Amino acid sequence: MKYRYLLVISVTLSLFFYSCKKSSTDTSSLYTPTSADVTSKASLVDLQQGRTLYINNCGRCHGLYSPDSYTSTQWTGIINNMAGNTSLSASEILQVTKYVTRGK
Repeated sequence: MKYRYLLVISVTLSLFFYSCKKSSTDTSSLYTPTSADVTSKASLVDLQQGRTLYINNCGRCHGLYSPDSYTSTQWTGIINNMAGNTSLSASEILQVTKYVTRGK
């Protein structure tokens, strides 16, 4: 009986860690900010750091979507819903939001 519990716990932990493993998602097709993308709300540094955070954190558990996949309003809702699943700070979440909304 003791071994059965250990087996269940081991399988559960394995599935958990497997589901959130670092994926080898191809990021070459993702939008890369340039100086032309700077807005009054987002500097180039914000956009670039937001991209890095998006790739390294959001891409850890699922595929990455192009910022053009959703509207700014939809992205804001998505990021707000997913933020609790990360260890990102409020300022990092804001940078990710700026990246996926292209600084809008």
